[in-house]
Formats: sequence, structure tokens, C-alpha cells
Amino acid sequence: MTEWHRTFLQNFLIPPHPQRGRQLLKESTAFQCVLKWLEGLQIKPRVLEVLSGVEYHLRVSFFDVTYRHFFGRTWKSTAKSLKTMAGQQLRIVFNEPVYFHMSLNNPNLIAVVEVVAEGKKRDGSLQTVACGFGILRLFSFKPETPDSPAQDRRLRLYHGTPRALLHPLLEDPIEQSKYLTLIENCYIQYTLKIHPLLEAAFHLFPENFLVSGLQKIPGLLPPHGETNDVLRKPRLQKSVTWYLDNLLFNLYPSLEKFEEELLELLSHDCLREDGTTLEGKAVTIQERRLHVGVHNGLVFVQKPQVVVVMPEGEVPLSRSGTLNRKSSSLSKISFRNQSLVLRSRIRLTEMVNNPAFAVIFELEYVFSVPSGVSGKGASVTSLSNMAYMHVIRWAVWNPLTEGSSKKVVTLPLRGGAQPNPSRCLVYKIPSTTMSSEEVKKVELGTIQFQFSLSSDEHVGTSLEPSSHTKEEPQHSKKPPTSPSSKSPVLPHTMSSAQLSPMGPGLSISQLSASPPSPARSLSARPSLPTQVSSQHSTSLKASQGTQEELSPGIDGSSSRIAHLEVDLSQRFPISDFVSAEQLQELPFTPLHAPIIMGTETRSSGSKLSRASLVLLSTLGFPKILDLSKQPAEVVDPATSVKFNPQREEGDVLQGNEIILQFLAFSRASEDPKGMPWPKTVYFTFQFYRFPPVTTPRLQLVKLDQPGMTNSSSLSHVLVSVNKDGSFNKDSPGFQLQYMVDSGFLKPGEQRWFIHYLAVQTLQIDVWDGDSLLLIGSAAVRMEHIVRQGRAAVQVSHELDVVTTEYEQDTMVVSGDITRPGTVKPIGVHTLVRGRLHLTLANVGHVSEQKSEDSNSLPPSRSRIISSSDGTSGFHGGSLLSHGGQRALKNVAQARKLADVDSELASMLFIQKQEGSKTHQLTSKEADATRKRKLERMASVRQRESENDLGLRTKNLLAQHNVQVQHSRDLQIIDAYRERTKVENITNMLSLVITTHHTIYATLGTAEFFEFALKNPHNLQQTVSIEIDNPELSVILDSREWRHFKEAAKVYTPLEEDMFHLHDNHIPQLYLRPKEMIHIPFKYQTFCIDHAVMMQVGNQPCLISDKHPETMLPWKSNDIPTKSIKVSFSVSSGKPIAILCVNVEYQPHVVDQTFRFYHPELSFLKKSIRLPPWHTLPGAPIGGIPGEEPQIYVRCSDPNVICETKKMGPGEPQDMFLKVAGGPSPQIKKFFVVLYRDYWLATPIQIWQIYLHSLQRVDVSCVTGQLTRLSLVLHGTQTVRKVKAFTSHPHELKLDPDDVFMLSRNSVHDLHIGVRPQRSGSRFLYLNLVDVDHHQLVTSWLICLSSRQPVISKAFEITLPAGCGKGANKKITYTNPYPSRKAYHLHTNHPDLLQFKEDSFEVSAGQTYTIGLRFAPSHSTGMEEVLIYINDHEDKNEETFCVKVIYQ
Repeated sequence: MTEWHRTFLQNFLIPPHPQRGRQLLKESTAFQCVLKWLEGLQIKPRVLEVLSGVEYHLRVSFFDVTYRHFFGRTWKSTAKSLKTMAGQQLRIVFNEPVYFHMSLNNPNLIAVVEVVAEGKKRDGSLQTVACGFGILRLFSFKPETPDSPAQDRRLRLYHGTPRALLHPLLEDPIEQSKYLTLIENCYIQYTLKIHPLLEAAFHLFPENFLVSGLQKIPGLLPPHGETNDVLRKPRLQKSVTWYLDNLLFNLYPSLEKFEEELLELLSHDCLREDGTTLEGKAVTIQERRLHVGVHNGLVFVQKPQVVVVMPEGEVPLSRSGTLNRKSSSLSKISFRNQSLVLRSRIRLTEMVNNPAFAVIFELEYVFSVPSGVSGKGASVTSLSNMAYMHVIRWAVWNPLTEGSSKKVVTLPLRGGAQPNPSRCLVYKIPSTTMSSEEVKKVELGTIQFQFSLSSDEHVGTSLEPSSHTKEEPQHSKKPPTSPSSKSPVLPHTMSSAQLSPMGPGLSISQLSASPPSPARSLSARPSLPTQVSSQHSTSLKASQGTQEELSPGIDGSSSRIAHLEVDLSQRFPISDFVSAEQLQELPFTPLHAPIIMGTETRSSGSKLSRASLVLLSTLGFPKILDLSKQPAEVVDPATSVKFNPQREEGDVLQGNEIILQFLAFSRASEDPKGMPWPKTVYFTFQFYRFPPVTTPRLQLVKLDQPGMTNSSSLSHVLVSVNKDGSFNKDSPGFQLQYMVDSGFLKPGEQRWFIHYLAVQTLQIDVWDGDSLLLIGSAAVRMEHIVRQGRAAVQVSHELDVVTTEYEQDTMVVSGDITRPGTVKPIGVHTLVRGRLHLTLANVGHVSEQKSEDSNSLPPSRSRIISSSDGTSGFHGGSLLSHGGQRALKNVAQARKLADVDSELASMLFIQKQEGSKTHQLTSKEADATRKRKLERMASVRQRESENDLGLRTKNLLAQHNVQVQHSRDLQIIDAYRERTKVENITNMLSLVITTHHTIYATLGTAEFFEFALKNPHNLQQTVSIEIDNPELSVILDSREWRHFKEAAKVYTPLEEDMFHLHDNHIPQLYLRPKEMIHIPFKYQTFCIDHAVMMQVGNQPCLISDKHPETMLPWKSNDIPTKSIKVSFSVSSGKPIAILCVNVEYQPHVVDQTFRFYHPELSFLKKSIRLPPWHTLPGAPIGGIPGEEPQIYVRCSDPNVICETKKMGPGEPQDMFLKVAGGPSPQIKKFFVVLYRDYWLATPIQIWQIYLHSLQRVDVSCVTGQLTRLSLVLHGTQTVRKVKAFTSHPHELKLDPDDVFMLSRNSVHDLHIGVRPQRSGSRFLYLNLVDVDHHQLVTSWLICLSSRQPVISKAFEITLPAGCGKGANKKITYTNPYPSRKAYHLHTNHPDLLQFKEDSFEVSAGQTYTIGLRFAPSHSTGMEEVLIYINDHEDKNEETFCVKVIYQ
């Protein structure tokens, strides 16, 4: 038995309850539980009489209280004997750490700890006896953080065994159940804390797997030092890459016979379950898949790769006709067309030189079953064929134990009811009881392949030398690899999809289990390149002539699928087939249309008319004044701004008060009349790094000023709404102020803020205050409020509020996809909904610095840190400085020893007595009353003691006992001091070599600094650099080091090949005696907590006089901090220097905001077109065409896939986004960071993206025809007054459409009627709002798919444009039915066409004249107006098309 088989069979895992698997999984959390000792166990005498050599061990298992289900793996500790201590209870010391990681965070998941005694009976056999069990709640309390000291806890034990938890009468909380009895004075001392260092080894053992730190885990190196705990700080073994080629399967007696028998058995099995006939149909094989993965006996190290294998006879000769294989005994008895072959290479990057690591092969068949055969009735929406998968055979290859010297490997296949790594049912194996071992291997089937350790070596293939040289130029432009990070991954590709473990072969059927229909084959084909890297793979070039090769069969044979396979290896492997033709990559075009950034941030830029300015000045808006109480200078928004940074730096008014005035919001003439117009609105935006702002609801009050023209854009003014719903017209507008001065800005940040005003655009989202629907977004450039030496400036804007409608992902693309630059997306519609009147102002203020003390300033932002710059922790001597000023940081407050050490507190007798004296009265009157009562009590006791000598003797004994207890406590304290003296002195001495440095980090920005390390010894040393946080790293690449030095203008020496990476990826460097060198460090983070990154309140400039330091922005307690320890140790393990880096996070600037509404629990796939690179901040002026730099992208959420691709010269770049949506009404928020430099040093833009997950309702209907359906409303915990709102009320009708009561915990029906006015696929939004509290109760996303009805008649009319006169027309309609009918009239352009009568009745065979009224148009053009004639049930009878030409 090999090491892998032994590990695999000894570590079976029971999965959690199936209901738990349906829950939304979270990130797995690592835990460390140290079981210290067991105390107070009472051993039954009869047990000791029967058993000899009794030892004790602990068993730990996971239990689900909700479903009464044990899961995971029971862990067993080492056996320990019982130790007795004089004067104490019986104690069994274990001190064994247990580790596990779990993603199921539920308080009903517990750990059960059982105490078991084992000994030998008189006959020599081993006997185990249960001694009790304890219930450990994992998630009912907050575990200790890794930095906090571990707090000891006691686990109480119960009589019996853990099987008592399965009793049906046991209810939660089980600790309070009457069926469980506690064991008195018996407990287990333990600690439980989160252990983040274990995350590096998550891939080496499964979830819910209890493992001891003393157990050997395949893939981990032995621990450092004296400890044997391999999981306390896991160190991974170095991985190697293996390549597998020319893989083929041979099945007995032949592939045809084997599959024929398999299909026959499956068909009969389906018939037996369903009991119906197949009616000429049968189960067919749709696809043959191969899963290949590396397994360490416990778990798959990475997700297995999925490739497609095909019968050798079906592979085209141009690709497989020259397939070479070395001759073997197996290949002689198998025919060419009786094997399953793989046409691509398999690349395994996770192999480790460990005997427990093995390669697992699983052959899986995908079967296509006719509807109704599988025992499930076919629904109306089901496809014609259903697909399901079965594992047919599997094999395991252990290279180290089975030999890796052979280049050609042949393995026997396995099957049947034996354990396998995927823990699934496998197809039966033939009976081989009468066969020899050699015949058994042939009858079970074999797998044969060739392997190598080099990516350039292809065993068994003959390659021309020219093929190598021809491929070199294609990947010679590969960007250099940055070894600064611990993983050898390119910085710009770590978040891209090309590093997905899927591959190297993907088929269309992986994207949908059922075969796609011929109509959808063309749209499904281009989706494959989204999973393929542009740098490390090839794409497919398809023309119309070869279209039938790339899509499913058009002839109706749905089971035959032609597969598109690509290789996802990071290099370009030469094909295994000599005559194979290298496919050329085409310009990639996504299926979804890119979102042009200009449409999101479009601003009209138009200035207000003179009439509007006069009207605004008379409405009574607050005036903006400077410090001299003079009106601020008015700036024309149409004029260009010349920004001079020197003028801003020389301005005496360094403080800036930014004022935003929301004046009016008017409807745009382009807004369709059928769209709803709000009564109240509110705005959301974020200015600089202030917290996001949501304004109060503002009432839209219509202006009825005399003399207003119809063309005036100013129609509604904004007024604040009171709590009672009323508003005051005398105080219009809404104003916000931001004070930005030296109290808010960090030193040196003033120029950043001025640059932000000069180049950035402020985006404002406008919301309907009643329906809570997004109306649109507006954007305004802030360059006009840069004062440039003026006291105050103000500018008034009229901004277009633009809404963008995105079609569903199945969009069409116009143009020739083989020609770059000709593809144009169709389906993104923008519409101007209204115009926002906004005034921006900047009032200068004198910046007052209250204190010039250096303590009020943050630490120096110097890039060079050394231990001699005064930042070390302690310089020796007294804790208090002997100078005139006391060093406050070295003052320590005295505390009781019992409060410092919990173990010491548990052994002291007087702790509780002293604790009772802490609560004393503070009032003088209460103290006097208490003193008087005590004096009376003392006099009474004195008289009693004189008369009672026995009582006096008792008091003397009590005093003697107290003295004995005090004496014993003093001895314990003295022993405690001796035990901790060495540790405290060591910690004090380590402060001498500790240097502190503070950095201010923002999202995505790399903070660079150098640490001057000096060798204090007279001997050369090899120094290892250990960092306890991966966000701080040593810059290993000299090119990256040079880039940061040039950017930071640091002129220290630079060395090539300074560092050597140890086996565990720890950098090491060589130091000569007394030598000093500069070590480069880089701190960069992409993971932030959205809840704490924003500052609290809008007044960060206020500073308290009592504690000025703690109130500064960089000292605020609201901003999270992090401490990172860097240890510089020599070969003996002793540190020569310690660097403590304190990280204080600062809010970042948001340049762009996107909001997407998408169905819940589905993937959002979007493409955002990046702006031209020369318009981004920091881009040089001018430039040579075709030399546009590559844009790199990173995301703050590691679960979001985003990437950019370098297109052709002059082509725009798109950022592709793939996000998994959560359940409704979850809103996912994340940030996307864009870079222009390869080393990801400084972001050029930061985007904030919101993904609103809504309940999806699919509606398929006909344009102009009413489709009715109902939605189910579930009541909340309280009674609410609610109302339903829709984004398209002219197309979506609601019943009830007014306010109604939603009873608590009840079910209501909301009836909706959909009448689309145009065909296509698009989204409609439906909100249910609490009208009292203006809260969103629930929301739906109506996914509308409408088709146009058949047009029976067409007309054409010509009307004059610009004359202001409409036209009356008439058409006739004849009732074709033999009875009288009622009809209703509708149109898709109610703004252009009105009917004389909306409904009419016609007798049988009679003709009715329909009167039409066409509205005038102010512009020329052509419109197609549809007239829908529907019956009494609103079903479409006929459709007329009127082509109206305005000229």
C-alpha cells in the first residue's frame, strides 16, 4: 500500500448535512484550539479493578444541533496517564493544539469533546470506557484575535457519551436540558482563537477536518525550532510543474462494446424508474470528460482541470493522424479507433515531491436523456433533452512510489463500489475473480500517457526546428516577472481570469449542461475567449465557410457537439501534431456591449440663460460671501481655466470652504412624457475623501412666475421638507459646506487637494424621493472653483441628468469582427431625464495652526528609516527620563498582579475578598452615614466579645487563617515573578533594537521606504527577513526597486541580485562585518472594510484643546490601524533588528461611480470602455500614436474577476468585469483600481461600483399586447403602509396602484400588467416602498423579452415640421368575425399619435373608421408609429404601421 493510499483510507470525512450545502458559503475561517488539561475527573473504582495501565485521551467531533448530524472527522489526542499533585485534584495534562477551518458560521454548529479511558483487560485485549463529554460552542462568542493574548476557558463535562445528543427529546439549548447531568468540579482547560497563518495551508486539508499540530500533513515542511507544531506557522513545500502529453484511454473489450453495454444498462434503468416507453429515443453520450487533479491523500490541492476526450477515430487526420506513441504491450492489442485520446497538453503546477502526492484521473460521461425518461416530467420551459453526468472509471498515479523514470506510463483503471477521491458512485467493474493480475488490468481498462518536467520537451513528437524559432517572437514580448511578491505571479494578472484552475481544454457543454439550440449557437460561440488569456493562449479564427465546424449540428443531431479547445498554459506549447496549423488570435470582442464612460459622466457644460439667472437671483437662495462679507466672484463656466500651482501655494488663504448649493431640478424636453416625474428627490455623492453624503428629501415646487416662456428650462425649485411633510417656499434650495484646512489635511496634502479640484469631476446621483428609484446621474467639473489667489469664487451650472439603460447580456454586435475598429455595440441607450441647477463655491479662510509643537505633527514621511533616528522603542535606563520633561510614553500604570495574569488569579485566595472592596460610595453624605453605622456596630460587637470568650477565640483563628492565606499568596506571587522575569527582561531588551515607522496607506497606493540595516557583529552574517503580514513585502526585483526610487527621488545605492529566496520564500541577504545596507520595502493593500474606511462626521477640522494629538485626522480612533512586525534574524535565530511598521489607513478619492441592477444569484458580466489614456491624470502631453501604454486593473474584492486587454494601435481598451450577485436585496460594493505603470505603484483612477441584486421576474410578451401576472408579497414583522412604484408606468400597470396596508406576516398578491412599446430585451424596475418611513420593503427586476407582432398593413404620410400644426387622418378597419366585436386601440408613440376614440364596437362584417390625430414636430425626421388593434381580452388582432415623415 502506497503512502497516498494509506493517507486516503485513514482520513475519511463525513460531509455536513445537505441542507447546510444549500446555504450561501462564506470565506473559511481558521481556528486554533489548545486543549491544556483535564481536572477533577472521578474514576469509578470498578473500572480500575477491571483494567490495568489505564490512560486517557480526548476525542473531538463536530455536531450540527439543528439537524442532529455528526460531520467532519473525529480527532483523537495522544494518550496520557493520570498525574496527582499533593493537595490538588486529579489532573491530566494534554497541551495539544487542534486546528481546523470552517466556512459554515452558525451558532448551532458545535464541537463535542469526549474523555475516553483505555486500558487492558485481564485477557490482554484493549477496552475503552467513556468518562464524559463537553459541548464547545464555536460561534456563540467572539474568538480571540491572533494579536490578543489567549484567554483560558473552562469546558464543563456531562455524564455519558456524545451519542446522547441524538436523543429526540433533547432540545436546544442542550446545555440546559434536564436529560444532561453535569460532572461536579470537572472541566477541561482550553483556549480558542482565530489563526490566520493557517490560511496558507487551506489547500492541503479539507474544511471541517480536525487535525493536530503534531500530525504530519502532506505538503508542509517540518517546523522551525524546538516546537513540533507544524501548523502554528505552516511552511509549504516547493511545488514543481509536471506536463502530461499523448493521453489515451483503452476500455475492454473495445470502446464501442463498452459504451454500447453502458447505454443499454442506463436505458433499462431509466425505463424501470419511469415505467414508460422511449418511443424510439434512447440515452446518448453527449460528451466524454476527463478530470485531472493533484491529491495529497486528504484533498485535491487545486480544483481538478476538466478536459474533453474523444474517440481516436473521430479526431480529424489533420490533427491526430500523425499522433505518435511508443509501442507497448497495451498498444499492440488495441486498435486506433478503440481509444479515447486527448488532443491537448495537461499542465500540473501543484505537484510536490512528497510520496503522499498523487495525480488522480477521472473519466466522466455526459449523457443526454429525452424529456420524461429520467423519471421527472418535462415542464413547459424545459429543454428537449436533459443532461447528467456519471463517473465511469478513475485511476491514481503516484510518481515517487510507482516510478517516474519511465517516460511512458500505463495505469490500470478503477471502478465499482470502492472509495475514490471524489466520493461519488462509479460505474461497475466486470467480474475478474478467475483472471490473473495481468488480465485484470486489461479487463478493467488502462490509461496511458507521457510526462515530462520541461515545458519545451514534448515526448514522442517530431518537431521541425523552424517551428521553435517561429513561435519565439510571439511570446518574447512577455513582460518581466516581478519576484517581489511571494507568489511568482505577474502583478497585473493576479486578478485576471487566465489564472483560473480550469483548463487546459474547455468545451461548450461546460457552459451549459444541455446542448444549445442551433439558433443560439452563433451567439454562444464567441463567449469562449472570455475565459482565455490574451497573452498566454490562442483564440479561434472562424469564417463563414467553417461555421459548421464550430457550432452544434444544424441537422438536428443534438448529441454531437464539436468542441473548441484551447490551452491555458502560461507558455505557448508546440502542438503534438506535426501537421497541426497554428491558429491566429483575433481582436477580442465581448458579447456584451462596453459601457462608454462618457455616457456615465456627461455634463452639458452649458451656462444658464440670462432669464434663468434673473429668476434664480429673485427666489431668495442664500448668498455666498467671502471673509469681508462681500459677494463671491462669479465665474463663467464656459471660460477655460488656467491653473497655476505656484499661485495656490503662495495664497495667504490656505483654508478652503467648499459650498454646494442645490437650487432647482427641471424636466428635460427629451424626457418622454410617459415617464414618471418625481415630486421629491434626494442626491447622493462623495466629495474628496469625506464620507458619502445622502441629502434629505427635497420637494420639487413648480414655479408660476409671470413672464416665463415655455422654452425656459427652469421649472421646479428645490425646497427642504419638514418632518411633518410640509415645506417652506421662503427658504428654497439646499446647501452643504466642507471645511478643508490644515486641521483636516495632512502635511503636504494641500497640493493634492488643489490638484483634485483642478482635474476631477464630481458625480451626483439623483433619486426619486418617493419611489426610491434612480432618476439619473450628473457630473460637473470642479476646475472653476480653484480660487487662484481670489478671496472667493462661485460658479452656477445647468447639468444634464442622464440615465443609462443596459440591455441584457445577449446583445448583438454590428460590424466585421475580423477588422479592428469596426465593431460597434448595440443596446446601450442613454436618455436625458432632467437638468440640475447647481452652484459651486470656494471661500478662502486663514488657516490657523493652534500648536507648533512637533508632537502635533505626524511622524516624518522620510523614505529612509534607520534605527539611529530616534524612533527606537526604549534606550535603556529608567522608565522615567531624568530631564526636565517627562516622557509620557514610558509611564506605566501599576496594576494588581491578579489582574495581569489569569493563571495567577485562579491560584490566589484573597482575590475575591479584595475585589469586594472596590465598590465604595463616593458621596460625602453617604460616607458619613456609613461611618456612623460602622461605629455603632463596632461598639455592639465589643460588648458581645467581652461576654463571650469563645467568640474571641474564633476571631483569633479567623485572623490566623487570613495571615496563612496572605503568606501563601506572597509565595505564589514570588514564584510568578521568578517565572516571568526572564521573559520581561527579554522583552525590555528587544525594545533597544526595535524601530517604529508609521505609514499612511490608501487603497491601491504602494507606500515605499528603505530600512538601513547594520550588522552589529564583527563577523559576516546571513540575515533572514521575516514579515508577519503579506501586505508588506521586500522588493526583490531590482527593476521594481529602481522604479520606486526614481518616483520617490531616493538616491541611495542600488544593488542587483541582493536577495536569495529560501525554500520557504523567506528572503535572505549577506552582511559583512559592521556593514550597513538599505533594504527596500513596499506596503500595498487592496482589501478594505467599507464600513470603517470613511471618516465619521463632516467636521474633521475641529481639534480639542485638551487632547490635540488624539483629535488630529491621522490620530483619530475612527480610522483603523495595523501593526506589522519585521524581524531581521541571523542564522542562529537571534534578531539583530526589529522594525515595527504602524499602518494608518486614510480614505481614498473616488473618481467614478457605477451602479448596476442585476438578477439575484447570477453573474454580472460587463465591459467598461476606458477613457483615452492621454486624458488620464499623469499622462504626458502629446505622444506618438500606437504607443499607448497598457492599463492594469486590480479589485478590492478578491471574488470579483476583472481584467484589461491590450488591443491594437489606436484601439480603445476595455475593462472586463465578472461579479457574482448575492440574494435580493443585497448591494455589493467594491472598488476597481486602474494603473498605468507595470509595477502598480500609484493609481490613476479609482472606481466605485455598486451591484444591486434584485428578485428576477421573466416576462415574455408581444409588443402592444397586455400580459398579466401576479407577484407574491410577504408581510414583515409590523403593519406597513406601502405603495408600488415602477420605472416605466406607461408600460407596467399595477393593481393596486395606490397606497395599501401590508399586514404583518401575511401574504398579498400584487397584480401587474405589462404592455411593452418596443421589442427587444430590457429591464424594468419595480419597488415596494413604505410611504411613512420612506424605506424600501422589496424590489423586483422585470426581465422583459418582447417580440413585435406581425404588421398587416403599412401607411405613409408626410407632415410639415416646425409649423406647430398637427394633422388629422383616418383609417378603416373591417370586423372579419360573424358576430359583433369590441376592440381597443393602442400605440407605441402616445406622444405623437392620439385616437379619437380609444375603443369601439363593430358589427359582423362592418367597417369602422378610426380617427387619428398626429402631433406636430419641431424637427425633421422620420418615425414609425404602430397602431395596435386588440380584442376585448387585450389580445392583438392586427397591427398597422404608419411611417410619418416630418419635412
